[in-house]
Amino acid sequence: MSRALVTGANGGIGSAIVERLGADGFDVTTMDVMAPADLVCDLATGEVPSEAMGDFEVCVSNAGIVDILAPAHSMSAAKWDRDLAVNLTGSFRVLQACLPGMRERRYGRIVVMSSLAAKLGAQGQVAYSASKAGLLGMAKTIAAENAGLGITVNCVLPGLIGTEKVRAMPEHVLERVRARSNFLATGRLGEPAEVAALVAYLVSPEAAYVTGQEIAIDGAGGLSPFSLGAKE
Repeated sequence: MSRALVTGANGGIGSAIVERLGADGFDVTTMDVMAPADLVCDLATGEVPSEAMGDFEVCVSNAGIVDILAPAHSMSAAKWDRDLAVNLTGSFRVLQACLPGMRERRYGRIVVMSSLAAKLGAQGQVAYSASKAGLLGMAKTIAAENAGLGITVNCVLPGLIGTEKVRAMPEHVLERVRARSNFLATGRLGEPAEVAALVAYLVSPEAAYVTGQEIAIDGAGGLSPFSLGAKE
């Protein structure tokens, strides 16, 4: 049975990934900043547990924070550092711990959870957008370094996914989202299970020829809403 490590396992997307990989037959180890999780670790400050250096064929780096809000002109150094420490450096530390075993076995599947904000930016979330953009360069570099060793590394870029936290946002915030027609072009939020299904493919043996990619799952949210012609 293949072993998989999933960080940020308690969140809406993380728990969906854990459930899907478990259903697909993986022996899943969960990591989160709070219990319940097999491994409890604050990736910004704590040591990566020695168990995370084990024999994992799959690593899904999903841990991240999204609720530090500040525009560039008023972003404090502490807020900036916290976002990058968790979202970017924390992800790197976990991948770095898993890579030696994958390289020795000449097999591995790594999926890094980035965001649509990495490509489009997100007003009021300059540190978050920067950290998620940094993941793209990190993943491509690790993919290139390990392409000949049977190890794939890909980024998933979710748009607005209907997690419990998103659905609990104030109504005036959701109204701003609805006002941007391209952001909900399909007429609905994405489902965590849909993100998990994409991850399940990327960690499968069938995805051996897919590496170094940025794969958006955003319901057309990343497409331009502008048109010089009629829509009909």
